[in-house]
Amino acid sequence: MKFVENSDRDMAIMNVAHALTSDLRKCLLQHEFASFAVPGGTTPGPVFDAMSSVEIDWSRVHVMLTDERWVPEDHARSNAGLVKARLLTGHAAKAQFVSFYRDGMTAQEAAPEISAMLTDQVPISVLLLGMGADMHTASLFPGAPELEGAMHRDAPLVCAVTPHDQPEARISLSGPALNGAMDKHLLIFGDDKRAAFDRAMTLPALEAPIGAVIKGGTVHWAA
Repeated sequence: MKFVENSDRDMAIMNVAHALTSDLRKCLLQHEFASFAVPGGTTPGPVFDAMSSVEIDWSRVHVMLTDERWVPEDHARSNAGLVKARLLTGHAAKAQFVSFYRDGMTAQEAAPEISAMLTDQVPISVLLLGMGADMHTASLFPGAPELEGAMHRDAPLVCAVTPHDQPEARISLSGPALNGAMDKHLLIFGDDKRAAFDRAMTLPALEAPIGAVIKGGTVHWAA
């Protein structure tokens, strides 16, 4: 694993955007398409802005979320809405978005269908992760009742998760699906997140899921 300290957050955003587009270009030189899994939340938005202006063959990039709140895509809490507004614009508007949400189904009902749909998208070509102060990544939350199954080596590609402190169910790529990505990047900001990450690397997977899926990847940090 590589740990990159950036001089400030703007530099970290630029460096992560460059690393991700470089990884996508490299993949497209060797494969028909690249699968690109990204998080929601506020941190990756500026990275998406920077990437959307870069010219690569976006028509061969399949964009998916690492996890999604189980709400319609036009809902304010939908991660898909962020990706469509901030990444799938400009040059990147040509990318194909792989939607998880299924109207009329619960997350639990939809998970097997989504896993089957993603069979030809794995291993994930390029992965961007975030991390919470509780050391969760995607929707793999410590203490969630489904976490052990989602982290198991035989877990399906996606799992439904119902974190105790969240207002809605989630769908999340599983631990093995995340860990199996070809190129992995984690972006974190602040001293508190750095301390949490350092602690995560000393803890079991069920206490700190991020530590189990970022091995072999690159961590990008700025204060």
